[in-house]
Amino acid sequence: MKTGVLLVNLGTPDSYKPKDVFKYLIEFLTDPRVIDLPYLKRQVLVRSIIAPLRSFSSAKSYEKIWTSDGSPLLVYGKTVCRLLGEALGDEFVVKLAMRYQNPSIEFALKDLESKNISKLIILPLFPQYSSACTGSVFEKVSNLLSKKQNILPHQFISHFYSSKPFIDAHLAIAKDYDISSYDHILFSFHGLPLSHILKADHNNFCLKYKNCCEKICLKNQMCYKAQCFETTRLIAKELHLTEDSYTTCFQSRLGKDPWLTPFTAKCVQTLPEKGVKNLLVFCPSFVCDCLETLYEIEIEYEEIFKDHGGQKLTLVKGLNDHPLWIEALKNLVLNTAFSKKENNQKVLESMMHSS
Repeated sequence: MKTGVLLVNLGTPDSYKPKDVFKYLIEFLTDPRVIDLPYLKRQVLVRSIIAPLRSFSSAKSYEKIWTSDGSPLLVYGKTVCRLLGEALGDEFVVKLAMRYQNPSIEFALKDLESKNISKLIILPLFPQYSSACTGSVFEKVSNLLSKKQNILPHQFISHFYSSKPFIDAHLAIAKDYDISSYDHILFSFHGLPLSHILKADHNNFCLKYKNCCEKICLKNQMCYKAQCFETTRLIAKELHLTEDSYTTCFQSRLGKDPWLTPFTAKCVQTLPEKGVKNLLVFCPSFVCDCLETLYEIEIEYEEIFKDHGGQKLTLVKGLNDHPLWIEALKNLVLNTAFSKKENNQKVLESMMHSS
């Protein structure tokens, strides 16, 4: 009896051509969990304004990071899917899907069903939970499963922002950089509108207290911003960083509504004024290098940093297909698939097999 594992990332255009980028933006931005406006207003805004205006500029950005094998996000995704399948062994079947575009979640589920799996684990590749990403994946998968006559037993993994193997993978990659040689370090996470944060707060806690997100507690444990700060804290602690040597910030803002601050773009503008010449940037909300890291950070923000007096902005490479990242995913799957006792036995068997 096999267990299916569905890895899901956000998505990518089929190519960097404007028509494919336009198609991707339409599917992505008309998701009500992404832009939470009334249906008609959202459709008009995205189809008539945002997608037509952004498709050509985004296509140029995608072209600059595109590889001979395609989009980095999809290329790394396929490699991780294969490596995780090998690490888990014959009792598991691992498939990759994208929430938007291809390979679609519907296609991946059909493929898993054809392998006669007995249960399913859904693992969105977003370390910190947000309605716009993780929630959207859960909703899509649930809708597809609900239409089937036989609904497989299934489990969702909602986040892994504080998972020790996940943190350890970042630390392993950080060893490639001489941390002490940088004047400051940014931990840049994907931004969210403040309205998303407030809507997710069911404890009347968000923005009611000073620094309410800077420490995880019972009332903010599902807050995206609080989870981002916790990821930063755990990495910074292991790197022995002082509090004044790093900043948690947020990138990829869309529109003029209030978003999470501080903005990464603003940080790279103002840090040179404070004497920061060499800047190192981690992106712990992205599990592999993609448009937001390879273009937005490494190209666009480095140019801004230099224009404002900085000398060098260095992007810490993503987890990509690092062996410890594969181990972290394996750990997440096994902990979800089996009881503690069963999991300990599986880990022991895996270690014996490896030796």
